[in-house]
Amino acid sequence: MRGLCCFFLLILTQVSFSTVKVVGFFGDNVTLPCSYDTQIHGTLDFCWGRGKLPLSKCSNIILSEQGGMLSRQFSRYQLLGGVKKGNVSLTILNAQWDDAGKYSCRIEIPGWFNDQKFNIDLVIEEAPMQQPVTQETREILTSMSERIPTTMEKILRLEDIGRMAAIFLVTTIIILAYIFRRGCMPRGTLQHPNISTDENIYESIPIPE
Repeated sequence: MRGLCCFFLLILTQVSFSTVKVVGFFGDNVTLPCSYDTQIHGTLDFCWGRGKLPLSKCSNIILSEQGGMLSRQFSRYQLLGGVKKGNVSLTILNAQWDDAGKYSCRIEIPGWFNDQKFNIDLVIEEAPMQQPVTQETREILTSMSERIPTTMEKILRLEDIGRMAAIFLVTTIIILAYIFRRGCMPRGTLQHPNISTDENIYESIPIPE
């Protein structure tokens, strides 16, 4: 009978229990997830510890909040997700190699075996190397920077040629229009003054009888 009770107790302790693997990079900030619904439960007490969760509380507590009082082991452990909204995820600043390992989060929900529990396996890896700038990359960038002014000069030259062509075309049209207008004027209008002058000369000379 006692063994059966222990079996059911073991099953109940696994309720609301989850395990997550998190991979972080050396020297970066790493966030370990843990959250609950404040609209259902309100603001609750919680704790973070190193290692697996015991039957109650947390083992090797590194950060906890009890009755609104927050305590932490190191300043590198921060809660940046909004505790009042139920996000009690643990952020480790400037992660080091010895930060790797098992972490546990317990959210203390009132009632028998209601606690929400998280186990996190944190793996720390070397940060990926940034792509180095090689000599070939520098030559490509230099070539591109040299081509840009050359292209702009060509565009400006084409614009100057276009302006000159437009001025020449307008001037030619004006000259041709003037010549065409002069050619279309009637010639008779220029000869009438001479004829009238000759007639006046003949009229002024007296004819002998």
